[in-house]
Amino acid sequence: MADDYVTPKYNDLIGDILKKHTDEGGMENLKGQGKPLSKEYFSGDTFQHFQKIAKDAGYKPHWLKLQHEIRDELNDISLQMKQDASLDMQERIQTVNDKIAEHNKHCPPPFVKGKVSVQSVETAKEFWN
Repeated sequence: MADDYVTPKYNDLIGDILKKHTDEGGMENLKGQGKPLSKEYFSGDTFQHFQKIAKDAGYKPHWLKLQHEIRDELNDISLQMKQDASLDMQERIQTVNDKIAEHNKHCPPPFVKGKVSVQSVETAKEFWN
């Protein structure tokens, strides 16, 4: 009876990619090959170590890119409102709110942002002037 049950083969996608890359010679002459790992490599947890390596490599998470886009867009809206207060900014504000919703889906909980309105942009503009 036990022979009838077939266990599904484990699918190791990353392992398969690495094996293919090794077979193609992609693992030869790697930077730092043959050198000992630093003591720093073994300290802290794996996620913190990954974050440090990613930061050093210039990687920015999607939510952080969105945060910068939101900031730049709000600055631009504020500047346009200073120049011409009669402009209707509802469409641009909605675009920013869509980006904020996307940002909130991916960011850590302490970085969640609230939606903005024309009034909140005007209030912020008055606060900073």
